[in-house]
Amino acid sequence: MKAVILAGGLGTRISEETHLKPKPMIEIGGKPILWHIMKVYSTHGVNDFVICCGYKGYLVKEYFANYFLHMSDVTFDMQSNKMEVHQRKAEPWRVTLVDTGEATMTGGRLKRVRDYVQHDDAFCFTYGDGVCDLDVTASIDFHKKHGKLASVTAVQPPGRYGALERSGTHVTGFSEKPRGDGGYINGGFFILSPKVLERIEGDETSWEAEPLAGLAKDGQLEAFEHNGFWQPMDTLRDKNMLERLWETGSAPWKIWE
Repeated sequence: MKAVILAGGLGTRISEETHLKPKPMIEIGGKPILWHIMKVYSTHGVNDFVICCGYKGYLVKEYFANYFLHMSDVTFDMQSNKMEVHQRKAEPWRVTLVDTGEATMTGGRLKRVRDYVQHDDAFCFTYGDGVCDLDVTASIDFHKKHGKLASVTAVQPPGRYGALERSGTHVTGFSEKPRGDGGYINGGFFILSPKVLERIEGDETSWEAEPLAGLAKDGQLEAFEHNGFWQPMDTLRDKNMLERLWETGSAPWKIWE
C-alpha cells in the first residue's frame, strides 16, 4: 500500500523555521519531521511514498537525492575527485516526489497525484507536520473490513495547559497537559479509496471541506479511534516540545528500533 503525504504548505504559524524550508523539513532530533512520519508507516510495512511538494519543494527533492549523504559517513578524496560512502543506511523506501504547486489547496494536491494511486484498492493519506504512535496496520485492517470509501483516525487533542487538582479551594496537585474535553477530532491520518478523488474539483478545493464533509454526509466515512500519542507541529512551541521528547529518549512515536 502507498502513503501520500502533503508536504507543500507554507506553515505560516511556524514562520521562524519555514522562511528557510518547507514545514515537513523542520527537524526533530536532526531529521525532518517528514522522515519521522515515514518511519512510522515503514514500521508497519508501508514503504511506497508519494510526496506532494509545493513551497520550496526543491529542498525535499534535494534531501532524498542526497539521502546517503544525510544518513551515512562519507569520505571525499578531493585529489582524485572520488566519494566513498561508509556504512550505508538505506531505508526500504520508494519515494515519488510530485510538484503539486505552491498555492494549491490540500484537496487539489491530493488530486494532482491521482496517476500514482488510481489503480490501487486503497492508500494512506496524511499531512507532513504531525506525529503519532498510530497502529497503521490496525487502521488498514479496519478500513478493509468496513468497506466504505474512507477512514479517518479519530484522536483526542492534548490539553494545552496543565490543570489544577483541587479540593474545594485547596490545591492538591497538578495534572500535566491533560486531554481536552473528551471529544474526538480529525487526527489527519486517512485510508482512502481512489474513488474519493472524484469528489475533488480542482486546485482550489480543500480536502477538509467539500470532499470530507460529503463523504460523511453520504455515510462513506468511518472513524478509527486512536487513544495513544498524537501531536501536530503547528507552532514553535510544538516543535520544541517534540524536540525535548526526542532528546530525552521518550518520544512515543518512535515505534521502530
